[in-house]
Amino acid sequence: MPGTNLTRDEAQRRARLLTVDAYEVDLDLSGAQEGGDADGSGHGTFRSATTVRFDSAEAGADTFIDLVAPAVHEVRLNGEALDAAEVFKDSRIALTGLRAGRNELRVVADCAYTNTGEGLHRFVDPVDQQAYLYTQFEVPDARRVYASFEQPDLKATFQFTVKAPEGWTVISNSPTPEPSDNIWRFEPTPRISTYITALIAGPYHSVHSTYEKDGRTVPLGIYCRPSLAEHLDAEEIFAVTRQGFDWFQEKFDYAYPFAKYDQLFVPEFNAGAMENAGAVTIRDQYVFRSKVTDAAYEVRAETILHELAHMWFGDLVTMEWWNDLWLNESFATYTSIACQAYAPGSKWPHSWTTFANSMKTWAYRQDQLPSTHPIMAEINDLDDVLVNFDGITYAKGASVLKQLVAYVGMDEFFQGVQAYFKAHAYGNTRLSDLLGALEETSGRDLKTWSKKWLETAGINILRPEIEVDAQGVITSFAVKQEAPALPAGAKGEPVLRPHRIAVGAYELAGGKLVRTERIELDVDGELTAVPQLVGKARPAVILLNDDDLSYAKVRLDEESLKTVTEHLGDFTESLPRALSWASAWDMTRDGELATRDYLSLVLSGIGKESDIGVVQSLHRQVKLALDLYAAPEWRETGLATWTAAALEQLRAAEPGSDHQLAWARAFAASARTDEQLDLLQGLLDGTEEVSGLAVDTELRWSLVHRLAATGRADEKTIAAELDRDKTSAGERYAASARAARPTAEAKDGAWASVVESDQLPNSLQESVIGGFVQTDQRELLAPYTAKYFAAVKDIWNSRSHEMAQQIAVGLYPALQVSQETLDATDAWLASAEPSAALRRLMTESRAGIERALKAQKADAAA
Repeated sequence: MPGTNLTRDEAQRRARLLTVDAYEVDLDLSGAQEGGDADGSGHGTFRSATTVRFDSAEAGADTFIDLVAPAVHEVRLNGEALDAAEVFKDSRIALTGLRAGRNELRVVADCAYTNTGEGLHRFVDPVDQQAYLYTQFEVPDARRVYASFEQPDLKATFQFTVKAPEGWTVISNSPTPEPSDNIWRFEPTPRISTYITALIAGPYHSVHSTYEKDGRTVPLGIYCRPSLAEHLDAEEIFAVTRQGFDWFQEKFDYAYPFAKYDQLFVPEFNAGAMENAGAVTIRDQYVFRSKVTDAAYEVRAETILHELAHMWFGDLVTMEWWNDLWLNESFATYTSIACQAYAPGSKWPHSWTTFANSMKTWAYRQDQLPSTHPIMAEINDLDDVLVNFDGITYAKGASVLKQLVAYVGMDEFFQGVQAYFKAHAYGNTRLSDLLGALEETSGRDLKTWSKKWLETAGINILRPEIEVDAQGVITSFAVKQEAPALPAGAKGEPVLRPHRIAVGAYELAGGKLVRTERIELDVDGELTAVPQLVGKARPAVILLNDDDLSYAKVRLDEESLKTVTEHLGDFTESLPRALSWASAWDMTRDGELATRDYLSLVLSGIGKESDIGVVQSLHRQVKLALDLYAAPEWRETGLATWTAAALEQLRAAEPGSDHQLAWARAFAASARTDEQLDLLQGLLDGTEEVSGLAVDTELRWSLVHRLAATGRADEKTIAAELDRDKTSAGERYAASARAARPTAEAKDGAWASVVESDQLPNSLQESVIGGFVQTDQRELLAPYTAKYFAAVKDIWNSRSHEMAQQIAVGLYPALQVSQETLDATDAWLASAEPSAALRRLMTESRAGIERALKAQKADAAA
């Protein structure tokens, strides 16, 4: 957005000049129930008064403080009033003539409530008509609520005072005080960064407990809206939280660093969750209203543990600048999954299977885009970081951390982490601080490792090179490493890397693939010999990167591939199955395996797949492959085959099981014949049933959505369903179903509500976009390609980042897989002069078309 950017150079200059001591933030939210529009101006604002005390290293120096606000009423520096009209420009307040040493600034402004999930988000629950507020500040949005030096290395203490409506609760980073005359005065926080401060306010429902260890009691709270309270499984959430406290405190050897720990399930949240210190906000879709599979509980648990890990890594010790965002997120991802895998009594000891199956595939996908970048990305300004919450930052980073743990040893890794926390508590760090600690504890030189893994982009391919004699005995075995060319347009050169991997040998025994040998070794350079296998009978399957220790594409030798193709579902353990499934999916995306052959492989093995997370991933991948990667003339045949198989699996699944629910959803997503759609209608109106299948609120909406998209459900049907579910979730589903209808009028209305108007809140806009884009409606959507390119730049320049990115990515004509779409994109890129961030998103979307064309060609040739 113009006027809201901040460069790294500016931040570094400000950090050299200033040391920030304390903020006192006074917010008047008493008009929040009415929308903050007590004067009838229509602006929806609240009064924000900030006093900040800071030291300057120089006398007479100039700097600025950040603020995004419709109006500034008072700016007073060291007791002297400044002309707000003169000093407040481009979301900054200019501060000139600073004193050497202590300075004090007071800013009084009207700040705006938002409906975009940025700053102070305001939401009205249709169930009780009550307003609910929460803040979301990462990356640069604390400045939407109070004047702040908005960068992570200017830490300070924060004392919040909030005036709120009668009957409300206010939660912040510090323990919640008793209010006096509806004024809540919080104690100052420890020294933290602006982006992890938080305020959540409204008539929220809450459940409280404690975590007790070594004589210390940490208060725990869980909050949600009253309309969700009946669905809140608080004890389950507390159990995961306590497990995380136990495991992290042991591994980090550092007590939880804040006074309490609240988890707040909030509406219309853009991300999964946010690690506000002691006051974590989580999307309230994680309060499950209907039956979900165990995979959903596992993902929710990982989110809970991810945010808890951030209390140490991110909140206690914080990156100096956003180029180490990857380390912040990767560490939380790695340790949350490790906690699920290794903590005593964990319900999800197979979490590395889920990681291989979801996070790793995200990373491999992102790393093959033209926008791929080193894990340590160059972050020159805030615009750079806002589009960098990607599969490299989270998933590849965590994959490489897992590789680092294998490289240095798990005990040595956590010993280094312990030293790091003790050395840098409540401070800011760079990557070199952590690597230095790990070098100390492991004795490994990590400079070369870091350069090759963190400062270069791209994926290596590992292949086995096997020679056997006439008796089938291995005479030579080596791991060949390749560094394919980076995607066109990507910066950098391909490199070979050091890998710590396991090689697994598998034999068929009683129809099952059982591991008979495991060899762990360092792979470096182009060819690495594995002498341990020489002289042994060739096993049925040889799996490189067994246990998924490293980050690399893996290919099977011809004999292993033949066995895996016939017996993929027969591995006794879930992780080698997941690795094999992921390899097949990767080959499909790369055009090495035809979509029709991928479909055959999935149909031959999915019935034996016990891991429900893997099953649901395969459902998504098959549907995507058929929609985008299948040859157009065969696509309908493939979809018909898949839908018939889904129905067969639905009827065969154990009644009431997770598999049954997953297959019901897969069938509902692609039902196409009159008979199949009649079944959906019958399940909805109760004239049909599948034994054990609960057609509950969420599943009903899945049925309604598909019936709407196929022209079988009209406005009356959608309205009737909304009447049954008069909730914010119901409103989202209804909006999506309306946009999904296969009529020009429905599409025009949906398009206008998103593109021509900016009134939709974030969650409804996302729902409308999701409904608008229907894979069975390519011809109906074709005219919107030109409209998209005509509108997208203005939208990017006029909307907030979150809202603009939803539109730029969600409405890109990804279904129009053709050279014409590539040409239209190229013409726009050549003429529109987009910002770097928008150019990146457009280039990534273009790469999806290019990949789909290649895969369709491969499928047509099969």
